[in-house]
Amino acid sequence: MDLTPRTATEPGAQPPARKRRWLPIVIVVGALLGGGVIVTQFLTSAIDYYCNVDEIGVRSGCEGERRMRVQGVVEQDSVKQADGGTTFILDFNKKSLQVAYSGDPGGVFQECIPIIAHGRIVDGVFESDRIEVKHSNQYVEKNATRIDESNKEAAACSVLKG
Repeated sequence: MDLTPRTATEPGAQPPARKRRWLPIVIVVGALLGGGVIVTQFLTSAIDYYCNVDEIGVRSGCEGERRMRVQGVVEQDSVKQADGGTTFILDFNKKSLQVAYSGDPGGVFQECIPIIAHGRIVDGVFESDRIEVKHSNQYVEKNATRIDESNKEAAACSVLKG
């Protein structure tokens, strides 16, 4: 019986080819890319500045063409729909902002109610891609003062309408 160790390869023989498993590598890379996209989208929406109409161009973070959320009351007789879009004017503390929304806001959207429009200002017009009409209970708890101010603005608009 021969107990001498064998060499990895016989003299003149090629070493065995190592097989790479590409499928697990591709899955891990895809998961990392997907996770990166989701985190980026989350962080982008999390840093949208929240501004009232009267703070546009005045408060830090509420100027330029950066993405923001703008609160105001939809002005009476300002809602117009054409070419698949909706335009209206938001008012707050005697300041106004022209809004162009891509689509039909639908739901409970109407004149003389407080809303929040998400988007950015382009050439003096707030181009919105999302509109919020109702606030969650959590939002109400954190921003009671803002909601009280909006409700006063809406009440004044409703009085003018009636």
